[in-house]
Amino acid sequence: MSHSRFPRLRPVVLLASWIVTFSTLLHAADLDRTILPIQLPKPDPVTTLDVREATVPARHEVKAPEGAPNVMIVLIDDLGFGATSPFGGPIPTPTLDRLAGEGLRYTHFHTTALCSPTRAALKSGRNHHTCNMGFITEMATGFPGATGEIPDTVAPLAEMLRLNGYSTAAFGKWHETAAWETSVSGPHDRWPTRQGFDKFYGFIGGETNQWAPYLFDGVAPVELPHDPDYHFMEDMSEKAIAWIEFQKAMTPDKPFFVYFAPGAVHAPHHAPKDWIAKWKGKFDQGWDKIREETLARQIEQGLVPAGTQLAPKPEAIQDWDKLSEDERTLFRHQVEVFAAFLDYTDHHVGQVVEAIEKTGELDNTLIFYIAGDNGTSGEGGAFGMFNEYTYFNGVPEKVEDMLKVIDEWGGPQTYPHMAAGWSVALNSPFGWMKQVASDFGGTRNGMVVHWPKRIQDKGGIRSQFSHVIDVAPTILEAAGLPEPKVVNGTPQRPIEGTSLVYTFDDADAKERHTTQYFEIAGNRAIYHEGWFARTIHKAPWEPKGRHPFSEDVWELYHVKEDFSLSKDLAAAQPDKLKELQAAFLAEAEKYQVLPLDDRVFERAIAANVGRPDLMQGRTSLTLAEGMTGMMENVFLSVKNRSKIVTAEIEIPEGGGNGTLIAQGGRFGGWSLYLKDGVPGYDYNFLGLQRSSIVGTEKLPAGKATVRFEFDYAGGGPGKGGTGTLYVNDAKVAEGEIAHTQAAIFSADETADVGIDLGTPVVETIGAEDASRFNGRIPKLVVEVK
Repeated sequence: MSHSRFPRLRPVVLLASWIVTFSTLLHAADLDRTILPIQLPKPDPVTTLDVREATVPARHEVKAPEGAPNVMIVLIDDLGFGATSPFGGPIPTPTLDRLAGEGLRYTHFHTTALCSPTRAALKSGRNHHTCNMGFITEMATGFPGATGEIPDTVAPLAEMLRLNGYSTAAFGKWHETAAWETSVSGPHDRWPTRQGFDKFYGFIGGETNQWAPYLFDGVAPVELPHDPDYHFMEDMSEKAIAWIEFQKAMTPDKPFFVYFAPGAVHAPHHAPKDWIAKWKGKFDQGWDKIREETLARQIEQGLVPAGTQLAPKPEAIQDWDKLSEDERTLFRHQVEVFAAFLDYTDHHVGQVVEAIEKTGELDNTLIFYIAGDNGTSGEGGAFGMFNEYTYFNGVPEKVEDMLKVIDEWGGPQTYPHMAAGWSVALNSPFGWMKQVASDFGGTRNGMVVHWPKRIQDKGGIRSQFSHVIDVAPTILEAAGLPEPKVVNGTPQRPIEGTSLVYTFDDADAKERHTTQYFEIAGNRAIYHEGWFARTIHKAPWEPKGRHPFSEDVWELYHVKEDFSLSKDLAAAQPDKLKELQAAFLAEAEKYQVLPLDDRVFERAIAANVGRPDLMQGRTSLTLAEGMTGMMENVFLSVKNRSKIVTAEIEIPEGGGNGTLIAQGGRFGGWSLYLKDGVPGYDYNFLGLQRSSIVGTEKLPAGKATVRFEFDYAGGGPGKGGTGTLYVNDAKVAEGEIAHTQAAIFSADETADVGIDLGTPVVETIGAEDASRFNGRIPKLVVEVK
């Protein structure tokens, strides 16, 4: 057969012609980037009958503007202004130091004083109340500004960049999804992959066990590797590096946006032992001396004006030299672990930076390294905690008990936090800490901006007032992108931040962000043209406000002359104070801050505050094997009440083993299980006390019904009761459970049927694959009374 009728050259020629046509028309396209997705030109109608005689129309593709930089935001958790070495702190951070030396340090940068609010504001360029994130998602209310539901009217930066031709990825902590939307049922609109990110690898809640996190890849749960040395910080950095390298291999000309948000250094403070050992003895001088040394370095480095004084620390924070030797021994080691955690984190951030450098892209990568989403946390209270959940459940820990386990501090058997005195030290020269939005100890965070291609003032310092809402507009301007007016069909609220690009070339540029309100849980303040008015309504460890809102005591500071807020001018300038108080109220009304809400424990119960509850009105939940990963906010609450757990199971030949259902883990929870064929129920009270109610006989192969009934004694929250275990309606064991957890089992451990994910509730059963039930569980019902 002759093939002369099918010349081989023609398709190649045509293909080359098409590529030229596509390229020429694409670059000539005039795209309107204020409406996203970008509306592409409509194709001309095709009237040619035969495709062989037709001309292929140009293919329009959205690309980022020519030369637009890659972008990476590094957001460290719970880290104060005076912690890291580039900002005069006692903890060397080589990666942050390197970027500061090649970029700019911002010494008047601010956050909101709390995690969810800061993250929502950072990624949208709007104030946290505009994003409905007045507090953390788990304590949202029914009031506008505090619902915990990020509205479509404040599209996130990631979505703006993605729709403008960027690849986008997020790694680490999220904490922006409404608490009742974290189940398999969704909706997933406020999960990372529906908030502009092509890729997400991390945890959804506010904190996680670094040794045994509950992770998602997109919306799919991740099975952890069987590695006794596993640590999430290493894992997330490896995942980020792999994604960056792969993205640049596939599309070297396409810019990326990476949001890299470690769980560090939020509690639990977890670090490898060899990293902890490096810090032994480095804090022996105590928190008061650390404050003095830090301020001296800050002045010497030109970060803080000469003559700046340390702000008074809260009365609740004891002087170091008045502590007992046992207290000093414990507290020193607590901060050594914290420093190791930060050191380890900065090291892995450095590995990501080095990976970008190896791709040849570091010169045109705009990096924001934000050293804290708020100040260092004082939520560890006076003595710190071996298990942070003791704090949330109102159970104090004693110094003598914590000293017994000091050698385990920071390891897998612990879930620790440090004494609040260290928070003040690491927030130097300020007086307060995380949650206190009315003090720079809660809101002033060190930030470094690194972009070698654009920033020429290497190692420069910038002192213009700036806020976390300024980051998104800075990135848009740097990328040559306009602020979108409509995103995915929804008209947008204007961005409320101010681009910082104006500061890149001019250290003395006139400040553009001149007014900013602050508010978290009644602690409130306003900055205006160099002045700062504030009221300390409550400390993080105080259960309620010090006064009614109308009677709060306000203070006044001239920030231009008083960096640390140490000289209250309220009595000297009452008119100025009244002016700023009125300005705060105007901003509060404008950005839906009102009504002020300082409730704590009441907000934990959804029905009290108008927050949706997936289990609202239900007294039973019917489950089966394979139903796992149910976070506490989407599971039937069994706290402070009686319950019945009934499991219909099928036991294999040789006997049953494993978890039937578990909620929580090593640091608090409960489990119904079979061990060597014998049924049992364990209640793990905060890892401090374990109650076991166990049968005496091995169950034969075949079908069986195992039921556990708990009769709550009442008399208030956190009380005990009587537990009774039944097999096929016959009582097989009974016992007393002295205490139960009143408020929370875990922020990241889940309820699981047929397995115990994360850490084990019952150590002899184990967790993950070791705990998997070897039979069948067709039906399991949890009921509450």
